[in-house]
Amino acid sequence: MAGTANASCESCRFYDEHKGNGAALKADEGLCRFNPPISQPGPDSKGLWPVVATQDWCGHFTAEMTAAE
Repeated sequence: MAGTANASCESCRFYDEHKGNGAALKADEGLCRFNPPISQPGPDSKGLWPVVATQDWCGHFTAEMTAAE
């Protein structure tokens, strides 16, 4: 994978640290805003964004998707 040495969720523009609103995420976790929220079983339940670790990665990574600096 040439040019994807830093292909981690943390370096993706769609990674959201999601801090400050009481989210129960670990320090090395965030939300993937590339993929849609995941449906929940209850009819009154809200969808949840996928939780990812900072060092996770997926097949959607390209150099153009890195976070703005």
